[in-house]
Amino acid sequence: MRKIFEAELQALGDDLEQMAELVLKAITGASNALQTQDLTLAQQVIADDQAIDALERDLDERCVLLLAQQQPVATDLRVIVSVLRMSASLERMGDLARHIAEVSRRAFPNPGSPSQLRDTYEQMGEAAQRVAQRVYEIVTSHDLEEAGSIERDDDLLDELHNSVFTTVLGPDWKGSAQETVDATLLSRYFERFGDHGVSVARRVQYLVTGEFGPVEA
Repeated sequence: MRKIFEAELQALGDDLEQMAELVLKAITGASNALQTQDLTLAQQVIADDQAIDALERDLDERCVLLLAQQQPVATDLRVIVSVLRMSASLERMGDLARHIAEVSRRAFPNPGSPSQLRDTYEQMGEAAQRVAQRVYEIVTSHDLEEAGSIERDDDLLDELHNSVFTTVLGPDWKGSAQETVDATLLSRYFERFGDHGVSVARRVQYLVTGEFGPVEA
């Protein structure tokens, strides 16, 4: 019976890794579509989000069944609770990547990011991709050193997010009403992506150490 339970826990971990891999693909595609006005790529990111959603629903159902049927305690309970929380954060990261792609699709054939903020969104896209890459790595390896790197990129995303508001509220902003809306939305999506990456990192820390809090950078 214990071997079956351990196999089920391993399967949960495998699916969590698959979610993290799909999230990395999604934010990479969404960031590239934003910079290149690639409508096909944007539509692909939007369509692929369904796979992330389906994995999250399946993981949740299996975790609930394990809680009900096995009544796990101590470390096993920590694993299941961590999987539940991490899958929710990964699903939200997929949604945020989809939202970025939707802005690109709506703006097509015009750029999704106004010219005054193009460099800022390029930096945000690169930081978000690093977050996603490191999330994938810590989910697969439980390497807390990588978790600390996520905190640093999240800080960068916060700084860039604030700089967007400084730009759109400044006297030199020349964007239209729609560009202003899109600029603030895109900034928020990237900023929240980083926040959820930090959440995953902290859950891995909890899974490994039993402690939950800021990760050592």
